[in-house]
Amino acid sequence: MYETILLPTDGSDHAATVADHAIDVATTRDAALHVLSVVDDRAFLVLDDDRIEDVRDDLEATAREAVDDAATRAADHGIETTTAVDTGNPAECIVDYAATADVDLIVMGTSGDEYERNVVGSVSQRVVREAPVPVTTVGPDV
Repeated sequence: MYETILLPTDGSDHAATVADHAIDVATTRDAALHVLSVVDDRAFLVLDDDRIEDVRDDLEATAREAVDDAATRAADHGIETTTAVDTGNPAECIVDYAATADVDLIVMGTSGDEYERNVVGSVSQRVVREAPVPVTTVGPDV
């Protein structure tokens, strides 16, 4: 049923718990895992033009570290993993990636960093509503 799983990650403290759930499903189903982190470009709207490039570079490095950490965890369990970093609206990028990569399941956290919770709204809620595949959400207290 699930041959390809998408794990969106932001590298937050909660991300390791979510990764463990995705890895468990991938191991049980003998599925491949795609790990995606999205640099939210809406963060650049409040920056001076001369700071955008430095902030983008920092956010991309953080995103790359997040996907690499999750991929390493998956590799430790013998799971085939593909990683990607994208830039844009996180919910839109996740939904688009799921459709493009033909994934069968998305496993993601119910909460991200402070910015997402307070300013942007719930990425996971939007993904649940718009995803072309089932979405499993993992709360922070699991």
